[in-house]
Amino acid sequence: MKICDLKFVLATALLTAALAIGNVQAYTLEQFTFDDPAQTEAFHNLIGELRCLVCQNESLAGSQAGVAQDLRKEIYRMMREGKSRTEVIDFLVARYGDFVLYEPPLKPATYVLWFGPFVLLGIGGLLLFRALQRKKAAPEQDLTDAEQARLQQLLTKNGD
Repeated sequence: MKICDLKFVLATALLTAALAIGNVQAYTLEQFTFDDPAQTEAFHNLIGELRCLVCQNESLAGSQAGVAQDLRKEIYRMMREGKSRTEVIDFLVARYGDFVLYEPPLKPATYVLWFGPFVLLGIGGLLLFRALQRKKAAPEQDLTDAEQARLQQLLTKNGD
């Protein structure tokens, strides 16, 4: 067996082992069970409304990041201890800030999040309006006789 074949076999074995380990560590939400189906539903609703700190555009329910799994375990533990939804959310906000919420509360620290897009849209609209007004106010100038002659010369030269 050649050395390059041996390297290929070794690399393939390592890749297969890495994929197998990754599948073993995959999460399932079924591991989070409660005695009360309503509490299970409340848990699933809550983790669906909280943002993964790593993925940013995924909820804790949909994220496969390790941090998301840790947060799910922490929320599960707190709910098993009898903490209310509000207490769990308050704990997470105190620890990670309003970023953990998909809909942060309206307060001075989050005004940029809530009103920033509208302000930027307004500024863009104002700039567009001013540009159109300036274009309308500045009449287009006709070409001078020299410019028209030069243009005609270029057109006839390129037409040959």
